[in-house]
Amino acid sequence: MNHTTHPPDHTVRERTGAATAAPPPARTAARRRPTSQQWAAWAFLAPVTLYLVLFYAYPLYRNLDLSLRDYTVRSFVQGNAPFTGLENYRKVLDDPTFGPALVHTVVFTAVCLVFQYAVGLALAVFFNQHFRLSATLRALFLVPWLLPLIVSASTWSWMLNSDSGIVNSLLSVVGVDPVHWLTSPEWSLTSVIIANIWIGVPFNLVVLYSGLQSIPHSLYEAAALDGANAWRRFWSITLPLLRPVSAITLLLGLVYTLKVFDIIWIMTKGGPADASTTFATWSYRLGFGNLLPAFGPGAAVGNLLVVAALVFGLVYLRVQRKQAMA
Repeated sequence: MNHTTHPPDHTVRERTGAATAAPPPARTAARRRPTSQQWAAWAFLAPVTLYLVLFYAYPLYRNLDLSLRDYTVRSFVQGNAPFTGLENYRKVLDDPTFGPALVHTVVFTAVCLVFQYAVGLALAVFFNQHFRLSATLRALFLVPWLLPLIVSASTWSWMLNSDSGIVNSLLSVVGVDPVHWLTSPEWSLTSVIIANIWIGVPFNLVVLYSGLQSIPHSLYEAAALDGANAWRRFWSITLPLLRPVSAITLLLGLVYTLKVFDIIWIMTKGGPADASTTFATWSYRLGFGNLLPAFGPGAAVGNLLVVAALVFGLVYLRVQRKQAMA
């Protein structure tokens, strides 16, 4: 007796090409649930998000709130300061210190950026020759960058002291009269600029040297075979290929230099007679340097620095986008 077995219905449907049944609702719901990889991604993002909210978003919001209200010490603690709108910004713009502080901030930032980049680039090209002891000398140039800023500023204050500083002692050897570096309105801004350049050169050296390492050496060899001298190779190969690294170096240097406070405050405290006052030191002096602090105007000056850094950052992004599309 022959027994014929029949395959299940779903097997017949698959062989005949018929449509299969829809997955059960439980399986569809399971697919919509976050997977373990997605939970892991959120777990890794959570600390960064919390850090940005606590140390960036909230301070910016708090600083904006300070600049829009009339805060006193009591209202700062109790939290019932009246809303004044843009009154604090008007006070800042009408303050006699605004004009000199703006000029000093621009001069301080521009001069430091130019000299830090120029000296850093020259040193990077020099150390790119890979001569003996180049690694040791390059490490020594990093010392100003590794020292705490309070140590560097205190050292420069001692070196530029009018009476016992080593700089005036060296100048006296060649017959130059002592210079009042830190106590003269004509020299105080120059003094803090010199100190900040010395501190910022190692950063430019490290970043630009790393950029030089990515340039193929074969390009220099081909240019040398074509008769290009060292200066021509620098202008035609080094600078163009180093442009992206130079852009980010200048942007980071700009943001850092705009907010330099500790060097100026330790060396001159913005004086004498506001001769070295910048927006950073002025903001601190308004908010914390007086017996009756002006929290609102101090926050307003700080917000002006934030806006300036944001504008330059947007300009940098726009330039980078144009270069990428070119």
